[in-house]
Amino acid sequence: MNILITGAKGFVGKNLCAALKNIRDGKDRTHPSLTLGEIFEYDLDTDPSLLDGYCEKADFVFHLAGVNRPKDPAEFMQGNFGFTSTLLDTLKKNGNKCPVMISSSIQATCIGRYDSDYGRSKKAGEELIFSYGEETGAKVLVYRFPNLFGKWCRPNYNSAVATFCNNIANDLPITVSDPSIVLELLYIDDLVDEMIVALEGREHRCEFDGISTVLCENGRYCAAPVSHRVTLGEIVSLLESFRDQPSTLVMPEIPTGSFAKKLYSTYLSYLPKEKVSFPLKMNVDDRGSFTELLKTASCGQFSVNISKPGITKGQHWHHTKWEFFIVVSGHGLIEERKIGSDEVFRFEVSGEKIEAIHMLPGYTHNIINLSDTENLVTVMWANEPFDPNHPDTFFEVV
Repeated sequence: MNILITGAKGFVGKNLCAALKNIRDGKDRTHPSLTLGEIFEYDLDTDPSLLDGYCEKADFVFHLAGVNRPKDPAEFMQGNFGFTSTLLDTLKKNGNKCPVMISSSIQATCIGRYDSDYGRSKKAGEELIFSYGEETGAKVLVYRFPNLFGKWCRPNYNSAVATFCNNIANDLPITVSDPSIVLELLYIDDLVDEMIVALEGREHRCEFDGISTVLCENGRYCAAPVSHRVTLGEIVSLLESFRDQPSTLVMPEIPTGSFAKKLYSTYLSYLPKEKVSFPLKMNVDDRGSFTELLKTASCGQFSVNISKPGITKGQHWHHTKWEFFIVVSGHGLIEERKIGSDEVFRFEVSGEKIEAIHMLPGYTHNIINLSDTENLVTVMWANEPFDPNHPDTFFEVV
């Protein structure tokens, strides 16, 4: 299957091209039904004479080219209607009735504040492609995109999320006139997933109730089934917590599929080189070192402990706190004894056989480096971040 992508160097086009190439080259095996051939990338700097050959060979067209912020409003109609007409005429010239997907905008609903030159040009492009489908019998898929966000989106252009991510990541100011404004946001990976589903003939259909998407089996339009409604204030608050993570070590909650998870990935894609790495505070003494790595909002914290040869650490117990000790390098012994008992549990541990050992509540415990020459490196997880006001840690030799 050969694919033609117009607007291939734009935000959506770049992400789609990358995803399709991964499938074509066997790097992404999650779509076994797809066998891709040539991917024709068409953009503003492409030789226009190539369009004819692309339209002749294409088995599916993703028409993503469009105009967002022209100097002259007349360019909206020229870019969003005129080139669509050229594309469809070229397909007809070659007798190619392959499916055509077009990227429109929720602003094509042309109601209220969405009534604009841009929205009218998108609406005209929609009607043109619907007429093309009726005339030729070709399958047409019209997607009205809400606000998009994700990696590679251009800041200070037409995406508030991209601008906020870029500016906060680079310590630049942002302006939020009304934090209560709600945006409908579609993540680029969710959109690309839907476009690949459409390529397989399983697109999601919809109708519109005003600007609200209503998924339905026989809808005239198409839509990605997952989007998020979030206020500007919520977006900024999340981004500020992401910015502060290297200093607080606290990882905000980012459940699978959540807006926060997708926004965090987006934010990180705008980090400058000097922020990609950050120092951690190592607590160093004659025995070795202890370094907190990561704290979570509700699932404890991760640390790494380095013990010098022959050193014993620990010799304490907790009422409620419990831990995993995971030796990743070196050779050691972990001992645990229930308070009030003489029975000692002993676990010989090594980086050669990595395993997790529970540090049980109510058991005093230690960790001993058995090597005379090598450091013992232990990754530790505790069910709660350390609180110096309530340490729940009591000295007692095992």
